[in-house]
Amino acid sequence: LGLSGPPGAGKSTFIECFGKMLTERKYKVSVLAVDPSSSTSGGSLLGDKTRMTELSRDMNAYIRPSPTRGTLGGVTRTTNEAILLCEGGGYDVVLVETVGVGQSEFAVADMVDMFILLLPPAGGDELQGIKRGIIEMADLVAINKADGDLVVPARRIQAEYISAMKLLRKRSKVWRPKV
Repeated sequence: LGLSGPPGAGKSTFIECFGKMLTERKYKVSVLAVDPSSSTSGGSLLGDKTRMTELSRDMNAYIRPSPTRGTLGGVTRTTNEAILLCEGGGYDVVLVETVGVGQSEFAVADMVDMFILLLPPAGGDELQGIKRGIIEMADLVAINKADGDLVVPARRIQAEYISAMKLLRKRSKVWRPKV
């Protein structure tokens, strides 16, 4: 599964909760988290692993943060090979968290069985901010953080995306993207 979305959408939190649910059901889970690299120093914080503390201690989970090192599309130059290595290493589910900074971070869509766009419910004009590129590639749009005071904005964003996705050309004859 590939996951992308804007900063603050809750990608790492979602992956930790989903990953823990999978490991509790006896699946082996691999997480390949991609972080942006500094254009000045070339370094990267690789902070995703620190935001998945419970999953990182789980013996049925493997988390590998990697810097982009200038690669565009939200992944690293070797993400596809890393996915194959994890599958070959016996992992049942491989989750790839992209850099997730905008409308062009969808290179992972061609590497995974399902590409999920994770969105927060109250991030402003979502349709204007995300645009066509990444929406056209999404197999599933998940509105995250849809609880408490954010239930109403989440329902509004959901309705907007359902309407918007009807206007897009279908990528598959058998799957209709869900919101």
